[in-house]
Order: sequence, then C-alpha cells, then structure tokens
Amino acid sequence: MTASTDALSAVAIAAHAALNKLGTDLVALDVSEHMPLTDIFFICSARNERMAMSIADAIEEALGERGVRKLRQEGRSDGRWILLDFGDIIVHVFHEEERLYYQLERLWRDCPVVSLPSHDQDGAGAKSSISL
Repeated sequence: MTASTDALSAVAIAAHAALNKLGTDLVALDVSEHMPLTDIFFICSARNERMAMSIADAIEEALGERGVRKLRQEGRSDGRWILLDFGDIIVHVFHEEERLYYQLERLWRDCPVVSLPSHDQDGAGAKSSISL
C-alpha cells in the first residue's frame, strides 16, 4: 500500500505553507504500510514557539482553503510540538530542540520518504531546507 493521491496533494500544500512561514528541515514519510489511521507523517521544524504556531496556523489555513479539515490537534498552547491530524496526513511542527529529542524520523526510518516540492523564496535560489 502507498499513500493516496489526496494525501500526496495535501502534503505538498502543507510543505508550501510551512516554507512560506520559514519552516525548516521538512520531511514527509509514507507510513501507510505501518499505520492504518493515516498515510503520511509531515514533519518540520521552527526556531521558536511563535514560529511553530505560525507554521501550524498557515498549514491549517492552506489545507482548509482546499477543503481539507483538521480532525484533531495537540500541543498548540505550548508551541514546542504541535500535532495536526488531517486524516490522510498528520502534521508535526516541532521546536528544533524537541525535534532533536524525539527524532521521529529515526523511529519511522523504515518508511519511504515522500518527495516534497522545493521552494525558491526570492527567485535567487534561496535554500529550501527540505531534507530528503
């Protein structure tokens, strides 16, 4: 089994929204083989709590505009690890320190990496910070 086309489309939208809010180290993992509840884990980092909240807000807004509704959320009040469940994808927005501590990529290392869109912020080849 592989991630659905709806999940792939949603993760591309989430990646663009995260990059527009300066999210870093974006990774998407196809967890559909190992987890029956979702297809993709989307993970990104923020330098501080305020940025994490801003990234989570942007992702929720961008997906909402395309009819993808959030089912649940956790951690928004602290801004250290915000989890947004959209059904087909689960978004994890981490403060950099929390991401290093929990290392979700290591826990799910058997899952295939999903290709994400790159982002050129100023037309001059700005670094996208996408880890693949």
